[in-house]
Amino acid sequence: MYLARFYLPLRDNEGEPFPTLMFRVVEAELSRHFGGVTAHLESPASGLWREKGKTHADEVVIFEVIVEDLDRWWWTSYRERLERDFRQKRILLTLQPVEVL
Repeated sequence: MYLARFYLPLRDNEGEPFPTLMFRVVEAELSRHFGGVTAHLESPASGLWREKGKTHADEVVIFEVIVEDLDRWWWTSYRERLERDFRQKRILLTLQPVEVL
């Protein structure tokens, strides 16, 4: 089994909030496709990163899905779509093996 986890910003690069519906659509898509999802929508996390010597800050929400088989192509395509939809250079998506007890 694998845990897919990714982080979506609450605001675009100009500071405008994304509509709540965008996050609910992601949640519904993942639930429908995989049979379940955990969406941490109510308690945003803060994220910092450096680019070209400048520190950037974001508030993000986290989505997690546990999957039996790893389909890298599907996840790569989905990440690229999210990058377009949320107008981001890159969205961090991690895939890691997990053991469910």
